[in-house]
Amino acid sequence: MKILTIYAHPADTITNCGGTLARHADAGDEITALLVTHGGRIHANRYAEEWRKADRAQEIVDAGLTEIVDHKKHELERAAEYIGIQKLVTLDHDDTLAAVNEDIVEEIAEQIAREQPDVIVCDYPKNPVMATDPHTVISTMALAAIARAGSYLQNLDGRAETTIKQVFFTALQATANDALTHYGVRNDYFVDITPVVGRKVAAMDCFDSQGYSGLFARKLIESANGEFGRSAGVNFAEGFVRLNSETHALLTVTEAARAADPLTRHVTYSQLDLRAAFPVRTD
Repeated sequence: MKILTIYAHPADTITNCGGTLARHADAGDEITALLVTHGGRIHANRYAEEWRKADRAQEIVDAGLTEIVDHKKHELERAAEYIGIQKLVTLDHDDTLAAVNEDIVEEIAEQIAREQPDVIVCDYPKNPVMATDPHTVISTMALAAIARAGSYLQNLDGRAETTIKQVFFTALQATANDALTHYGVRNDYFVDITPVVGRKVAAMDCFDSQGYSGLFARKLIESANGEFGRSAGVNFAEGFVRLNSETHALLTVTEAARAADPLTRHVTYSQLDLRAAFPVRTD
């Protein structure tokens, strides 16, 4: 299977679905991560915090866009190695995007046509009037690009149409795990990342310039992936919302559902102490 992730900023792929990608990499699947913006302004802790100091490191306060972006790309490359992402594509647009841009939609569509993925993973788009949220803007453009790639015609565009089999949205902050609570607004698909959670921790530790390394990486995984894990009945999980309905020959029950024991479920998903297993490095 070929997976293409489409996110706004360098760290987004790791924080949202890094564990899932690690499992797919282990399964031999092809993974490409497409980053639409350079992320130079988002979570620029390394630089903003330096300006607050009385004794400043000149190299950091003198850094321009090229140096800041290159530093983040290096962090992303290191993180991708931990996860097993084989290919990184960075479009390097400014991360102040606040509206859908036709040219960028076409860029994304061209990448989709080039990569020919089976599955696309991107952020769950919030209300489209949320123009202050680049994640929603990028996902809106990704959806437009999927439609555009699907309408390519060899006669007119020099390339055939690309059909995406499924789109998985991440970052829906909903904790309901049934179809009735909150009128069915929920993550409807979970991937158990417990076997690879250490690699997600290590990958997040790479983003030191954003303040993601150390305690924050463990806090985010404990809280977000721990809560998804509670819903899924495992120690740590990543949650997804499927864009398209799926068709089966018969009604299905997953192996996880067959193995679940309601009596001991809460004990089962509480066995791994993340901070003890993956302590913050002090060297």
